[in-house]
Amino acid sequence: MPALKAIFCAAAWLLAIAAQAHAGERLVRDQAAYAEALRELKPGDSIVLADGEWRDFQVLFTGNGAAGKPITLTAQTPGKVVLTGRSNLRMAGEYLVVSNLVFRDGWSPTGEVFAFRRSPEQRANHSRATGIVIDRFNNPDRRQSDHWVSLYGYGNRFDHGHLIGKDNAGTTLVVVRDPQQGLENRHRIDHNWFGPRPNLGSNGGETIRIGTSHDSLSDSRTVVEDNWFEGCDGEVEIVSNKSGGNVYRRNVFYRSQGALVLRHGDGNRVEDNVFLGGGKPHTGGVRVINRRQTVRNNHFEGLRGDGFASALSVMYGVPNSPINRYTQVDGAVIEGNTFVDVDSILLGAGKDEERSLAPANSRFEKNLIVGKEDPLRVLGDMSGVAVGGNRHCARSTHNPSPTGRGVGVRIRRRDDVTDCVPIEASRFAMQSEAASASPHPHPALRATFSRGEKPAAADVGARDSKPIPREDVGVPWYPKEAATAGFDTGAVRQAAPGEDTLSQAVASASAGDRIVLAPGRYRVNEVLPVAHALTVAGPARGVATIAFSRSVLFEIARGGSLKLDRLTVTGEDAPDQAGNAVIRTRPGSGAANYALLLEDVKIDGLTVNRAFDVIALGKDTLADAVTLRGVEVDGITGSVLAAASETDDRGTYNAERVTIEDSRFSRIGGPAVDLYRGGTDESTFGPELRIARSQFDRVGGADAPSLRLHGVQRAELVGNEFKRSGAVRFVRTVGEPMLLAGGNRFTDTPGIASDVPVGAAQ
Repeated sequence: MPALKAIFCAAAWLLAIAAQAHAGERLVRDQAAYAEALRELKPGDSIVLADGEWRDFQVLFTGNGAAGKPITLTAQTPGKVVLTGRSNLRMAGEYLVVSNLVFRDGWSPTGEVFAFRRSPEQRANHSRATGIVIDRFNNPDRRQSDHWVSLYGYGNRFDHGHLIGKDNAGTTLVVVRDPQQGLENRHRIDHNWFGPRPNLGSNGGETIRIGTSHDSLSDSRTVVEDNWFEGCDGEVEIVSNKSGGNVYRRNVFYRSQGALVLRHGDGNRVEDNVFLGGGKPHTGGVRVINRRQTVRNNHFEGLRGDGFASALSVMYGVPNSPINRYTQVDGAVIEGNTFVDVDSILLGAGKDEERSLAPANSRFEKNLIVGKEDPLRVLGDMSGVAVGGNRHCARSTHNPSPTGRGVGVRIRRRDDVTDCVPIEASRFAMQSEAASASPHPHPALRATFSRGEKPAAADVGARDSKPIPREDVGVPWYPKEAATAGFDTGAVRQAAPGEDTLSQAVASASAGDRIVLAPGRYRVNEVLPVAHALTVAGPARGVATIAFSRSVLFEIARGGSLKLDRLTVTGEDAPDQAGNAVIRTRPGSGAANYALLLEDVKIDGLTVNRAFDVIALGKDTLADAVTLRGVEVDGITGSVLAAASETDDRGTYNAERVTIEDSRFSRIGGPAVDLYRGGTDESTFGPELRIARSQFDRVGGADAPSLRLHGVQRAELVGNEFKRSGAVRFVRTVGEPMLLAGGNRFTDTPGIASDVPVGAAQ
């Protein structure tokens, strides 16, 4: 009996505990019920949002919990509570927890989607947001800046978040600091999946920023650890560190363009991270600026970035630097890192008349470089950097194995290398006079390899790296892959010749569809909007000709991409109106990160007015890629590609990559390509241009160049022919742009007019 009584007592105690655990839990089904529940919260209580769509819900979550007894706001079922429309969340108080909510199909009406404050006076402290999903929750005006997550206060944590697809201006996650709340934040940002962020094409596309230049002389002491940054291509700074005392450790940067940049602030540590470029252009590692920075035990592999996006770049500083410029590197420790198959390790980055201070009192030691080519370049005097114990190994024998579900994370062990030699300290000492003698000083730091030689020191390079698996970051109940349809991934639809038959086919098409035109003539009497990936193709045999009676044939909207294949387009029916074009993006439409692909297309008769373009890209729009292959254009008054609307010189531009191959252009009134990037901002990579095996006959002339390339960062002209045309005009605005040319012929044409040296194309 005593034993039975004890069992009954224990059961009663457990039931009482369970009842107490649920006593403060309240399920709410609408916004009014939520507001009522909020007024009654006590430490240990929780509000549960019922499954479903909560539209236009600006959530205010306030209260004061206690250590071990937080107040909680959560979803009835993880992933089943979706905040849509014009929604956001603000939290303020002590010991609060928000979990398992999804923001999708809308945007915040304010400057933040999820904020750890109610007002400047009411902030959250010792609080947590976990399992928060923000999926393409973008302001329709991509130039309107907002932040998805803003950390205020102190002692807060943002973890296991799942943030994907931010395409408007503003940082994905920002730590906001000011004296009123206290500058020593001590936040923790961990186990998040920062998913693909497309190229913004301007400053303001960071994935994480901690502080600003204004408050950068103080310490935040924020920890960023065990996160994945995948496809974070917003701008050159994936992470913009602008405060002191922060720690970045055990993070994976996977196929992300840009670098972790120690932009402002002193005494930061970058340790045990893995940077994997996978051969993707502009993928980088760490950029070092300021005082007492430590970069230790990191693994860098397959990175193709250069300059400010090198695997490692150590910058020159500005004498008596203003707080928002470049403080001299002083006291940096760069040791025990491994670099495998990277394009560039750059010491002396940014050296120019303003940035004239070499690094001082710093160390570069026990680093391991693996690869046939030596990526190390010195652009200035490195006598202020002590070096020793570094090794360069020609090859690796390790057969890496993938880590992480669905994504191959390839790590090489430091002892699986052969053909190693020391990197001599004397090779780092480059005289400033020699660095100034050439506009592109790239002295080789090469050494002869001794076959089979092992590193002399066992501790050279990073310890065996074990990156956090991809499935351990973010949330398990929401997909990590973006479901964006590409060209020719949908249905195949047929269209017959006639009046507005193409219009009807476009209106009924879905994302990824391919519309195939039968031979004949198609007349279009309305502008055809393109809001998803769409292909319009001509027949395998015969000719499909499209004529249009409006000023524009196709207009690319936000989310749209267009492929034209085996078609003939004529402008003979177009009206005499301003802004005529075959393809247009409307200014301010938000069209961005789209692709235009024209293959085997013939275009003629764009002569009804003096500025009839083939492709006209409007202000505040950005193409990821414009590609023309086998295109013939004859008799137009404007440009083949007019991408020069960003003339306010803010560092923005209209096209990231332009490729023209095997094409013919004749009787073109303006420049065949008019590509413009103004201003001195250094936050972007493009534009980039390649033109190969193409003919230009009577293009431009005395009043217009055949190609106008203003501020283009990289241009290649290979195997082209220019006859009776204007000059190729190339103008530098910022950075170290490259103009490469080879095998071009100029007949009755001035040739290339450039203010940078013309290099030889490979």
